[in-house]
Amino acid sequence: MQKGVILPYFAELPMDFIELISQPELKALIYVFVTILGILFGSFLNVLIYRIPKKEEFVKTSSHCMSCNHKLAWYDNIPLFSWLTLGGKCRYCKAKISIQYPIVEAVNGLLWLAIFLINGVSIQSALICAMTSGLLALSVIDWRTYEIANGFHIYFLVLAFANLALDWNNWLSYLIGFFCVSIPLLAIYLFSGGRAIGGGDVKLMAVCGLFLGWQKVLLALVIGCVVGSIIHIARMKITKTGSLLAMGPYLAIGIVTASLFGQQIISWYLSLFFY
Repeated sequence: MQKGVILPYFAELPMDFIELISQPELKALIYVFVTILGILFGSFLNVLIYRIPKKEEFVKTSSHCMSCNHKLAWYDNIPLFSWLTLGGKCRYCKAKISIQYPIVEAVNGLLWLAIFLINGVSIQSALICAMTSGLLALSVIDWRTYEIANGFHIYFLVLAFANLALDWNNWLSYLIGFFCVSIPLLAIYLFSGGRAIGGGDVKLMAVCGLFLGWQKVLLALVIGCVVGSIIHIARMKITKTGSLLAMGPYLAIGIVTASLFGQQIISWYLSLFFY
């Protein structure tokens, strides 16, 4: 797939519209819009990261300071800008605000931009952005709590069905993807009593396998395991961290990498054996 080319999901749209959104000037505006939207969505991710582990409601409850519980005004809640102008402190009680907030917002915006630059302007890119944001929030929570909430699995399942509807001709690949990694992981989970891998990781690879298809989800697992092993062994040597690790962040790296570069990596690997 060539960079910046409109994906087949737009094949039924009028050619005039396709040509219009392919114009460099309009593409630049789209990329700016996508980045800003990603930053805004990153602000919501911070809400999820803070409230889900605490079992707090995150849709209707207004944003508030975690120290003094003061309700935040709209101008205290502008992504990136508010944290910078307030010097990383609450306007009301002057308590420090974690640097996690601007980092998550900026990273999410940059990830969305990168996805559209790599994958082109398409509906599939939007779905990958949505999946990547969920994986970002999941990774931070899992890193801290060693738990993956079931709400994330439901969210990814919805995205997988949306992607399946757009690429129905390859439904069998996606269906196999749901089982080909999750079933072996489930066996490991049951055999080890949950000591070797968590149940949340098993469900994560099932729903993301339905999104990626069987080839890419196998690649995602390999990448996640390799990256996780290297980083965690290094952490054990340097910081004396224990053997217990949160696998979610590493699997997330594998899933995002496979969704963006999976076909190229698989083709390169097969070329080593078949000329």
